Amino acid sequence: MPDPNTCPTPNETLSRVLACFGCGRPLIVLLTGLISLTAIGSVSAQEETLWQSTQKRADSVTRFLTGREQTDAARARELYQEADAIFRNAAQQVNTVARDGETEGNEKSQFAKAAKLFGRAADAEPGSALSQDAMFMQAESLFFADKLMAASDVYAKLQKDYPRNRHNDRVAARLFEISQYWIDTEKANPNSWWSLNLFDPTRPRLDVDGHAVRVLDQIRYDDPTGRLADDATMAAAAEYIRQGKYEMADEFLTDLRETFPDSEHFFVAHLLGIRAKLEIYAGPQYSGLMLEEAEKLVNQTRQRFPDKMRDQETADMIARASAEVAYRRSEHLYARAQYREKKGENRAASEYYQKILDEYPSTPIADKARARLEKTSGLPPVPKQRLSWLKAVFPDSDRSPPLVTKFESPSGEDRETMLR
Repeated sequence: MPDPNTCPTPNETLSRVLACFGCGRPLIVLLTGLISLTAIGSVSAQEETLWQSTQKRADSVTRFLTGREQTDAARARELYQEADAIFRNAAQQVNTVARDGETEGNEKSQFAKAAKLFGRAADAEPGSALSQDAMFMQAESLFFADKLMAASDVYAKLQKDYPRNRHNDRVAARLFEISQYWIDTEKANPNSWWSLNLFDPTRPRLDVDGHAVRVLDQIRYDDPTGRLADDATMAAAAEYIRQGKYEMADEFLTDLRETFPDSEHFFVAHLLGIRAKLEIYAGPQYSGLMLEEAEKLVNQTRQRFPDKMRDQETADMIARASAEVAYRRSEHLYARAQYREKKGENRAASEYYQKILDEYPSTPIADKARARLEKTSGLPPVPKQRLSWLKAVFPDSDRSPPLVTKFESPSGEDRETMLR
């Protein structure tokens, strides 16, 4: 008989209850397992709580050692309100100066002070909506304090930490404005021998135009479908052309033509693309790939912009580009023909000369090709054509006839219809 003064364990109590109801051993095992799983879950929750507590403590120590603001939502709101009041007061002073024509006071120092408070507010409540707004206002304060390099860094950090923040369009506009200012300052001093900036906070210390292009590229990366994405692409391409970096310019122009077909810069991207490809072409002794792409782009320009071709100046510009491409293509083919002829490969040389006459008969090179073709045609055909029977089995296919665009109407009148 059990001792009434002894308290039974939970498992003994469960066994007695189940014994009263006549339950078997399997049910006892099942319920015991459930109790064990509950205990394990409780231990895991305690461990997770302990890990989170350790993380918070380490973050607090790190913030103390680095002089950063401690995490505190109420303190973040206080700092934001204080910074906002200073920012508004400085903005009001700027408006007064602009209206009354007075000399500038301490507005920039006030904006700089507001920027520090906004930064502390963003740091006091990371990951929150207040942090997003505080970072944006910190960058705005730095912008109006003429600390453009620091402002661009904060704008970039905001876009990186919060890719879908509600200030995307305004951030892109500010970054675009900053990059254009840097480009304009470089244009104003094109021959300056001193490139190190030591005292001007509005510009980077080195490589000002390089920083400008990187900012423009960052605008495209942060918001590829934004309102300024095509403008940033075009501005970066134009800056690379100004620097003479035509390979990089061609990449940006190609991206603009392929990604932004509705852009207002679409037509200009075609014109500049032709020019960039012709500048990249290194001469008849090198690859002719750029010439092929330029020729293709000339044809695309004529097909895509028939309304632009009605303008005589534009039509003449495209005609000159087409003539230059044709001349360089014929020159490239002539160089290859000369190479084959020097090796004694008369058949290959004759084919290149004939190709010049077929595709570019109006170029000055065509006369040279015609004279050389008369000489090589009378020489032994080297190398001999192998598997000539394949050409008889698979002859060259004729070009397809053009589409019929005119149809007779039921009334008997001819009507022109464009098929697309």
